[in-house]
Amino acid sequence: MDAAFTTEQHGIRRRLREALTVHAGPARSAAAARTPEGYDTELWARLAGQLGLPGLALPARHGGADRTLTELALACEESGRVLLPSPLLATAGLAAPLISALGTPAQRAELLPRIADSSLTCTLAVPGNLAEALALTGDNTDGAWAGGGRAGGMQARRTGDAWTLYGEAPQVLDGHSARLLLVAAHTGGFPRSRPLLFQVDAGAPGLTRTRLRALDETRPQARLELRDSPARLLGEDGADVPRALRATGSGAATLLAAEAVGAAAGALSRTVEHVRTREQAGRANGSLQAVEHRLADLYVHVQAARSAAYYAAGDPAAGALALAQCLETLRTVAGETVQLHGGIGLTGEHEAHLYVKRAAADELLFGPVHRLRDAAAERAGLFASSKEAAGRR
Repeated sequence: MDAAFTTEQHGIRRRLREALTVHAGPARSAAAARTPEGYDTELWARLAGQLGLPGLALPARHGGADRTLTELALACEESGRVLLPSPLLATAGLAAPLISALGTPAQRAELLPRIADSSLTCTLAVPGNLAEALALTGDNTDGAWAGGGRAGGMQARRTGDAWTLYGEAPQVLDGHSARLLLVAAHTGGFPRSRPLLFQVDAGAPGLTRTRLRALDETRPQARLELRDSPARLLGEDGADVPRALRATGSGAATLLAAEAVGAAAGALSRTVEHVRTREQAGRANGSLQAVEHRLADLYVHVQAARSAAYYAAGDPAAGALALAQCLETLRTVAGETVQLHGGIGLTGEHEAHLYVKRAAADELLFGPVHRLRDAAAERAGLFASSKEAAGRR
């Protein structure tokens, strides 16, 4: 797939890799994730200012670079290579597309330029499963992921022109640090209940944000509690929120797939370097034929996953399937990384375990792999065809 990249796309990859080689890495990423913000704010400002990361896929009229999902995927692959904690996925991958799709012209003009210049970080908060809300693991039209009926989930109440929200969102990416929350909530009561998206400022009254101790500390999460918190409706009252979430989910799955490819490639490169320098009985481990074969298999896995990720960048409808393949590849490579590092790889302090945790945590958050594939097959009508064939027999 690299042969199909433009000179400018190669330049984005090169400049970002150079910057992250100097200022980031798995160990530094883990340290940055433990800060109150959950990421290196100075590095984020540098990447945003010099490379315009948060605005890569935003239109020029809103201060963006007017590029495509492919350029944003390249950025995610390079950040995944060093397991970089940053607001990129939540802000540019989740919030910005929803604001572009649902926001009024005034809301887009207010929010998107601030996202593009990195002065505003955002995230999406849903009371239920994020993968279901984004339609990655099933149909999201029933709105169950936002809670339903007269109670449960997140409820919105309207008094005149003002809205208030009441409920909880148990797992929100960057929920402790984002300055603007896009919160999914139900309104309309039980008979006409429908999900809508609302803007909630980080300092809103009645909002409590509790940072969680996540399996993957480089993917910070928080629990949000809203108790009659003031909110502003995103877009119009009759907006088709499930449709916008489905479209956003396809793009987010592509970005996550690219991140997983980058993480797998980073783990593999570190493993190759280790076996080249590690010797036993006067011979480098990497010179053993069995080790060479294992590394060659992993390289093929990574290259195939990279092809799937960038195919999805051109056709986001394939995002969920690409994510399934890339998560499976990361899981495989991370496991082999631990094994090929030998005894040191089994110690919890070694950076190999950061890749294992990223693989496991992403599959818990956005998978599992078999559900991603099941949902894609269902959408393609494969199960229906099988049932019809069985009926004819």
